[in-house]
Amino acid sequence: MEGYQAGIRKFEKAGDQVLGISTDNLTTLRRWAAGLKLSFPLLSDADGAVSEAYGILIPGLKVASRTTVVVDRDGRIAHIEQGGSAIDPSGAMTACSRLAAPGAK
Repeated sequence: MEGYQAGIRKFEKAGDQVLGISTDNLTTLRRWAAGLKLSFPLLSDADGAVSEAYGILIPGLKVASRTTVVVDRDGRIAHIEQGGSAIDPSGAMTACSRLAAPGAK
């Protein structure tokens, strides 16, 4: 989340919205967001329904794998990164810039 916060101006300048989603509860997410001084929303998926729908819920643990998903303006998944590379916002920034390119869908 710190990497996304550090690059938030690039996303905002392009008209993109950053959202963090976690299987933590709202109280935990509020403390985490305040501690990291995040300017973008964190959403709670405490029941794991969103993570399960995206196929990233780790069975038996009720937590999601570290994943970055870029959803285009039509609601389609345009880019996915999992694991360690999901921490680095450069892949999402590149995907967003491709979506913003003339003729891109």
